[in-house]
Amino acid sequence: MAEVVRMPKLSDTMTEGVVAKWHKKVGDKVKEGDLLAEIETDKATMEFESFVDGTLLYIGVPQGGTSPVDTILAIFGEKGEDYSALLEEEKNTTPFVKTEDKPETKTATPKSQAVESIDTSAIKATIVKMPKLSDTMTEGVVAKWHKKVGDKVKSGDLLADIETDKATMEFESFEDGTLLYIGIEAGGSAPVDSVLAVIGEKGADFETLLKANAQSSTSFKEESTPAPVAVKYTPQPVETVVQQTSTPVIQHTNSGGRIMASPLAKKLAQEKNINLSMVNGTGEGGRIIRRDIENYNGAGSVSTFVGVEKYTEVPVSQMRKTIAKRLAESKFSAPHFYLTVSIDMTNSIEARKLINRINDVKISFNDIVIKAAAAALKKHPKVNSSWLGDKIRYNEHVNIGVAVAVEEGLLVPVVRFADGKTLSQISGEVKMYADKAKSKQLQPQDWEGSTFTISNLGMFGIEEFTAIINPPDACIMAVGGINEVPIVREGQIVPGSVMKVTLSCDHRVVDGALGAAFLKTFKQFMENPVLLLGSANI
Repeated sequence: MAEVVRMPKLSDTMTEGVVAKWHKKVGDKVKEGDLLAEIETDKATMEFESFVDGTLLYIGVPQGGTSPVDTILAIFGEKGEDYSALLEEEKNTTPFVKTEDKPETKTATPKSQAVESIDTSAIKATIVKMPKLSDTMTEGVVAKWHKKVGDKVKSGDLLADIETDKATMEFESFEDGTLLYIGIEAGGSAPVDSVLAVIGEKGADFETLLKANAQSSTSFKEESTPAPVAVKYTPQPVETVVQQTSTPVIQHTNSGGRIMASPLAKKLAQEKNINLSMVNGTGEGGRIIRRDIENYNGAGSVSTFVGVEKYTEVPVSQMRKTIAKRLAESKFSAPHFYLTVSIDMTNSIEARKLINRINDVKISFNDIVIKAAAAALKKHPKVNSSWLGDKIRYNEHVNIGVAVAVEEGLLVPVVRFADGKTLSQISGEVKMYADKAKSKQLQPQDWEGSTFTISNLGMFGIEEFTAIINPPDACIMAVGGINEVPIVREGQIVPGSVMKVTLSCDHRVVDGALGAAFLKTFKQFMENPVLLLGSANI
C-alpha cells in the first residue's frame, strides 16, 4: 500500500522547508535509512533519511521548491501502484490552519491570578525542542546523546540519536555554543516540542529561560483558545522527472545492522564512491567520521567500482553575471588576434634575487612584469589605448589592471601611474589589492580606469595561454610560468629559464606590427632589467 512522507519539522521554529537537493529520483528503490533529500530549514540544511522501504512513486516538492511542514514530500509504494487517491485526499484536507484572520477567544484571567511575564532578552541561550522527524511522530525517544552538559557544540554537530515511531535518526545541532542543559536523558521519551536541550553562552541563566518557556506554554493552554480559519492547501503539480540522476551508494548494513556514520562522512563517501561497510570507524562507539573517509585507502576491500552521475546547479552570482556579460561583449565584438613571444628570464631571476637580498619589500616576478610593461607602454603609446566606438583614446598615463582570482570569479584592481612607481611601491600595492579582493573590500575606484591589463597564471603552473581583452582596454597580456628548457646562447645549447607571454590585441585599435613592436620592447626590458633602474629605483 502506498505511503505518504510529509515535509518534516526539523527544528522547533520551522514552519516550511526547502528541498535543497534530492538524492533519489522517481522510480528508485529506497530502503529505510537511505539518504532521501537535503532539507533547508530556517536554521540549517539537514539530511533527511527515509523511514520506509519501497519505490519512490511521486515527488511533491521539486528540488529548490518550498513547502509548509506536513505537506506531501513524497509517496512510496510498489512499482506501478496507483497513488492518485492519496493526492485527491490531500486536496480535500486542511493540512495547516491559519489563525491570524480572526481574533482569539480568550478566557479572562482575574488580576489576582495574573502572572507577570519573565524577561529573557538578556539570556544568551536557545531552547532546542524535540523535533518532529516523521509525519506521524507525536513523541520521540532519545536513543543516545553524542554530547554531554558542558561540551562545546557547533552548528552541524551530531547532537543525539532520536527514535521516532518509524526509525532511529541522527539529529544535528543548529546552534553554536555550550550544551547547558539536557531535558530528556538517554532512553527517555517526550512529546514533540518538549524541551530537548538548551544551548548557549557558558554560564547563561538557562533556568530562567526554562521557567519562561513553561510559563508561556501554560499561559497559551489556559488563556488562549484560537478561533481558526481553515485554509485549504492544494499541492502544486510537479514534473515527476528530477534532474538529480545519482544513486548514492552510502548506506550499507552488516548482519542486518545499520552502519553509524556522520552526515559529513556519508556525503564524502558518496562523493568518493566509498562503500561504508568497508570503512573502520574511529568515532565514539565505532561511528564513521570525516577523518575515516579521508584516510581510507581501500585496503582489504573487495568491491566493484560503482559510478555515480550527478551534478549541482547553483544560481549565478552578480559578480559572475557581470564577468560573463563584459567578457562576452569583448570576445564577440572586439576582433582579437594574438602574439606570443618567449623571454629568457636568466637576468630577471638574478636581478630579483639581488633586490630581495638587500630590500625589505620582497619583489615578485609579476612586479617586474608590471614595471616592464609600463615602461614599454610609454615607448609605444598607441598600445596604451581604448576603443570608444566612434573614436580611439590614446592614454598618456599608464594604469595597469592586474587580474586577481577570487572565489566567485575575477577582479582587476588597477595600479595607477605604474610607469612612475618603484618596484617596491608596485609590490606593496599589488599585495594590498590582492588582500582586499579576497576579503571583498575592493571599492569601485580600485578597479576602474585601467589602460592595459596583465593576467598572470604562471604561479599555477600554466606555461602559456590567451586572455580575453578587458574592455575598454585595447590589449591584455597573458603571462605564463618560468620553465627550465634548453636554449641557444652564443651558438651553444645551454640550460635556460624561459617565460612565454601572449598579447591579445583588439584589431580595431592595434595592428600586428604595432603589437609586435611593443612585445619586442617588453622582451628587451625583461631580459635586461637593468634598463628599468633608471625609472624604477628599488
